[in-house]
Amino acid sequence: MRHRFFDLAFTPAVQAEQSRRGSRTGYARAAATGAGTDQLTADEMDFIAARDSFYLATVSESGWPYVQHRGGAPGFVRRVDDKTIGWSEFAGNRQYVSAGNAAANDRVAMILMDYPHRTRLKLLGRLHAYEPADRPDLVALLAVGDPESKVERLVTVVVEASDWNCPQHITPRFTLVEIERATAPLRARIAELEARLSVPNVSAA
Repeated sequence: MRHRFFDLAFTPAVQAEQSRRGSRTGYARAAATGAGTDQLTADEMDFIAARDSFYLATVSESGWPYVQHRGGAPGFVRRVDDKTIGWSEFAGNRQYVSAGNAAANDRVAMILMDYPHRTRLKLLGRLHAYEPADRPDLVALLAVGDPESKVERLVTVVVEASDWNCPQHITPRFTLVEIERATAPLRARIAELEARLSVPNVSAA
């Protein structure tokens, strides 16, 4: 099975640069024998479900790329089917650059990061947006967060290819929740020791 991500990402210009830099032979072999697919396995789905943010890249009608950060509670990106993920969008700064770009060109790229474990997943796909009133089925599937918050639109991405990227140069970073979880046993031990120290020594004569 060919590596679908490499087929899409490695254009003739990219292949020429790989040849110039000496990496083309290895990547050509990996493209021909890799396990890349347009379906998301349990590994990809579990990874996506644990994320609280991702980066979304679109291209404007004038050819300029645009990258936007999306965030929410862990699991706000949901599985729709074996090839599709989706999420709810709420009103932000109301620039709608990504939305406008995707309306003209539905091709998008996504990068999802696990900084503590130095892991990243890259996705290529096609983005579709829906009004909540038109897709009550997606409203039920993608509903997250405060039920009083008004969902502005529903977004799905039909994934055409995915690739796990190498961990090189990923600096481990931790959220406040992750830090508090990791240090909870230490804080409990400190509290225990402080409580012992505060008890008067009544055994002395």
